[in-house]
Amino acid sequence: MEEKKFDVKSIIGFVLIFGILLYIMYQNQPSPEELEAQKLAEQEQVEAEKVSKQNETLVTSASDYSVNTQALDSTQKVALQNKVGSFAYALTLPTVGDKFTTVETDVYELKFNTKGGHLAEVKLRNFVDYDSVPVYMVKDNNSAFNITFGTSDNRTLNTQDFPFQPSVTKNGENTVVSMKLKVSETAFLEYRYELKPNDYMIDFSIKSQGLSNVFNTSQPIELDWKQKSIRHSKSISYENRYTRLTYMYDDGKVDKLSQASDDDESINDVEWLSYRQHFFSTILVANDSPFSKAAITSEDLVEDEEIDTLFTKLYTSKIPLAYSGGELNQNLGLYYGPTDNSTLKAYDKDLEKSIPFGWGIFGWINVVLFIPLFGFLSGFLPYGIAIIVMTILVKIVLSFVQYKQFLSQAKMKILKPELDAVREKYKDNKLKAQQETMAIQSRAGASPLSGCLPGLMQIPVFYALFMFFPTAFELRQKGFLWADDLSSYDSVLDLPFHIPLYGDHVALFPILAAIAIFFYMKMTTGQQMATQPTQEGMPDMQKMMKYMIYFSPILMLVFFNNYASGLSLYYFISNLISIGIMLVIKNYIIDEDKVLAKIEVSKTKPKKQNKFQKKMAEMMEQAEAQKQAQQKGKKK
Repeated sequence: MEEKKFDVKSIIGFVLIFGILLYIMYQNQPSPEELEAQKLAEQEQVEAEKVSKQNETLVTSASDYSVNTQALDSTQKVALQNKVGSFAYALTLPTVGDKFTTVETDVYELKFNTKGGHLAEVKLRNFVDYDSVPVYMVKDNNSAFNITFGTSDNRTLNTQDFPFQPSVTKNGENTVVSMKLKVSETAFLEYRYELKPNDYMIDFSIKSQGLSNVFNTSQPIELDWKQKSIRHSKSISYENRYTRLTYMYDDGKVDKLSQASDDDESINDVEWLSYRQHFFSTILVANDSPFSKAAITSEDLVEDEEIDTLFTKLYTSKIPLAYSGGELNQNLGLYYGPTDNSTLKAYDKDLEKSIPFGWGIFGWINVVLFIPLFGFLSGFLPYGIAIIVMTILVKIVLSFVQYKQFLSQAKMKILKPELDAVREKYKDNKLKAQQETMAIQSRAGASPLSGCLPGLMQIPVFYALFMFFPTAFELRQKGFLWADDLSSYDSVLDLPFHIPLYGDHVALFPILAAIAIFFYMKMTTGQQMATQPTQEGMPDMQKMMKYMIYFSPILMLVFFNNYASGLSLYYFISNLISIGIMLVIKNYIIDEDKVLAKIEVSKTKPKKQNKFQKKMAEMMEQAEAQKQAQQKGKKK
């Protein structure tokens, strides 16, 4: 190992370099006269910056209007006038700064901010979230409402930067909140809010008076409305699934932005915009005439459901407004309240169509059947019992479908030995085997499709109920047995870790529903496997059905662990009833001996082929002819 020693030459070199640097610094230091001049220049710069900052604060600051503008001197007033023109008057009034006007109604506690003139806080008095915290629609700057406009002296200004003067008056039983951005005592831009007792719809108008010479009507005027949706439910991923921007446009059409990803759209003739947050909605309604157009966006803010996220989505809307005689006169509606069908329907503006009941026939079944039925039952029954009773009624109505399915299975079971014999006899002639099989089934009045078609009839009902329970506001925070909230999951065990797709808890109703589905499928699928013939070249249906017996319950167990417990309760009761109906039909209604006797009688009767059967026979013959021609060509 090499021994380390001091390098004397290096040390001398560093000392010399350091000495040279000191000498250079000494020679280049400023003289006393230069130091004094530099000091004076710095003082002048500081004074100039102070004056500049003071003027900027008085004139254009959007974040702090707390300066005492009453004490402005003439120079500062001129600077203010030069910055914002006629609207300098608003900055000389006592309302400058973040000051709040509080108003209460039967359903609201509202705070209006003088800065910007809009709502700074909207609290719903009759509701709390999953953690017993009051439900806020607007709070902590999650919402912004701004109008950008041009002036006749070529300025572009924003209402959110200016103070509004508040006043609260009464109009009969209604409370009127007026927020005015003043150019003078008689000229102003006004936000007018009229609040009715026990009503979630606020009559909101944007009007101007005496500003026709102030506005630059040749420049577009635009309303910019943004809002982050505040989380209110236990499962943020489940809540976010039903949080969506929905809108009505083009004379009654309803559409929505993407549910699971960022999205944007430009739309025309907009009648209303709904910022839906699952069970609560903020809706802007165009009362007089539709907005000519709107540019809307939706941004998903939930990146990871394991993180305790405060917001679910960010919605934005940019809406051009129209001048009328050089003034603004826009009558709107602002709804902050529950996403409840009966509440929204009362406004007669099709607002209830913002609720995702399902498209087409599925939504129609919910609106016409399940919503009125459940509303009737829950009017005199506890909500959990109402779900059970509705499930029983649905299963009774659909019991004929199960009867058709089991009758078809019974016929196929009886015919199976005969069909197997035909396939064995014509195993070298697939066309003949198919023709004979179809002939036997036709004479007996049995077909594999006859069991499938009744099952397909249940799909609209199944999907309609799948959409109904997660959107039923009546179930929110209504308990049953161990479930505290039928609109959310029924956790019986909280896990110290998170399982992907499953969650961090164990819900009991999905487990019960999965067990019921397993036994129901074991009984029905086992019967189908016993009657299902294996055909060469076709998928092994028996193997697929065997997998489905286990796959379906697992899917229920995992997927519904975060879903509404009311939906899992429905599936649990539904499958229990299906098992009972199946046992009754199998043991007491369908007599296989009688079915066999009917089949034998049916065989003796001449059976004409319908058009579909004839067409299928022709297609099979053509396919067989082509196959034989190809085989002959290969031999040559």
